[in-house]
Parts: sequence; C-alpha cells; structure tokens
Amino acid sequence: MLELTERLDAVESSEIFDTLTLPFEQRQRGRLRAATDTGRDAGLFLDRGPVLREGQCLQAVSGEVIRIRAAAEPVVTARIATGLPLARLCYHLGNRHVSLAIGEDGDGQGWVRFPPDHVLEELAQRLGATLEHHQAPFDPEPGAYNQAGHSHGHSHHH
Repeated sequence: MLELTERLDAVESSEIFDTLTLPFEQRQRGRLRAATDTGRDAGLFLDRGPVLREGQCLQAVSGEVIRIRAAAEPVVTARIATGLPLARLCYHLGNRHVSLAIGEDGDGQGWVRFPPDHVLEELAQRLGATLEHHQAPFDPEPGAYNQAGHSHGHSHHH
C-alpha cells in the first residue's frame, strides 16, 4: 500500500507516479483508504488541515508522488450575470455557510456551484440564477479562515 503522508507544493509533471480521484467529502479527510486511478492500494495519513485541492500532490513514504483529482459528483451550477448579481448570489448563499465554487464563463456569465439542496436552489432562482443539475468536479473556495499555515499571535475566547 502507498502510504501518502506528505503534502507537496510544486511538482514537475514528470515526477507524477499516479493520480487519485476523490469526491469533495473524501478530500476533507486526513485518514482514508482508497485506490489510485490505476488500481494501486493507497492510504492517506495526513495531518488534519486543509482540504485536498484539485492538482495538489502528495508523496508516499516510499517516494512516489500522487496527484489529486476532484471527482465528478452531483452538483448544481447556478448561472447569473457577473458584477452585482453574482456578488448578491454569493453573499446570500455564503450566508448559509455552505461550500461554494465560484467562477465565470467567457460570455459575461458568472456561476456558483454547490451540492444539490432544494433550499439553496430556490434561493438562487429567486435571485435570478438559472440552474443546471449535472455531474462535475466540486472544488469549492477554501474560505478566508481555512488557510494552510495560517496562525495568529493571539488567542480567541468564545
């Protein structure tokens, strides 16, 4: 079994030994047993921390480098004009504390992608978005408070 224990920053494509395609839910876990895309048995033994991102690389104890791929999974893509309409949609969906992927097409349309949820879908439609239910990789924004290596020189009391 490939024991994947280290997150890597920059890797040359010639160094990639294999790929590991995982849905968003599994990319949030530090411990996981899975099979690489070529069928090799692999285990994640990572520190708790940031979600594994599309294209990120991990190194096995034995030296192999594995690139992470975001699996296609059921998602809803809400399309809306860029600018204020997109900002308003992002604000209201983000206020629900859900994971969102955000982007724009070349034709002036913005989009927000999220897991299927009828409440969020109704909200997006009320704000003027058109919805597409489909399978696509889901690689949401990491969020302002979820950055690797981020620390403060003070503590918070709640």
